[in-house]
Amino acid sequence: MHLTQEEVRHVAELAKLRLTEAEVRQYAAQLSAILDYAERIQEVDTSSVPPTPYVLGLENVMRDDEPQPGLDNEAALSNAPDSANGFFRVRAVFEE
Repeated sequence: MHLTQEEVRHVAELAKLRLTEAEVRQYAAQLSAILDYAERIQEVDTSSVPPTPYVLGLENVMRDDEPQPGLDNEAALSNAPDSANGFFRVRAVFEE
């Protein structure tokens, strides 16, 4: 399928793209080649191929959730830039 330069300008306008004349010529050729290839793919007989929504089988790749001991308060605050009374201390984000 051959796209005209006018069709490329129309698509560019719809997409709000500003194209130079050289770009219009280049995209007309490139898009035409893509559409030709898509037409060739449509010619492939896939009548004996069952619908395949997934190429690979679905499988959960997540590990089982196993509870682990958490950090104690001292370890959690050990790298905090500022702490007070066992809590992280941060700059206030609300005005009083």
